Amino acid sequence: MKNSLLISATFIFLTGIFFSSLEVKAQDVQEKKVIQLSGIILNSDSTDAVAGVNIYVPTKGRGTSSGRFGYFSMPVLEGDSVVFSFIGLKKQTFKVPTKVESDRISLILTMEVDEIALAEIEVMPYPTEEEFKQAVIALNVVDPMSISRANMSPEMLLRWAESMPASGNENFRYFQQTQAQQNQDLYGPRTLRLLDPFAWSQFIRSIKRGDLKRKD
Repeated sequence: MKNSLLISATFIFLTGIFFSSLEVKAQDVQEKKVIQLSGIILNSDSTDAVAGVNIYVPTKGRGTSSGRFGYFSMPVLEGDSVVFSFIGLKKQTFKVPTKVESDRISLILTMEVDEIALAEIEVMPYPTEEEFKQAVIALNVVDPMSISRANMSPEMLLRWAESMPASGNENFRYFQQTQAQQNQDLYGPRTLRLLDPFAWSQFIRSIKRGDLKRKD
């Protein structure tokens, strides 16, 4: 009987301690004031804004990132530690004061470049420097100007011109001529080119120029 009373009293005592600790923690949480933390993040020279900086409270699992012009804004609690991180820049931490009269805090944060110095490594494609020099001397370097002159020769340009498709201007001109011929066909028959003096003059000029000569 005494043992059961002792166990019950111990259980009631521990339960009271547990609920009292929860009440104290709840009061602590309620006493912390919510603060709107905002600001602008700049580079080390304070000349350019840094966009995409990760801003978060590690213990609370909440955060944000800086915008295009380096501006950010997020709610925090008194006493929070806010971390600012970005690849290539040194990580920084801002501790929110525990006693703040205002409900807003504004920051202008500058982040420095995180430089990592590596030892110099010399990469050689040959076992010794002497073999490398001999390989360089033995190289057969082609003059780039000779390639350009071959590509710009009249024969090569003519071959490219014959294989190239019609340009936009030529396609448009052909379309306009086809449309004009279709409109003309609506109102009468086509004119006979054999009786057209302008066509004969063009034909004679083409003969004089040698356009009708057979190309071998």
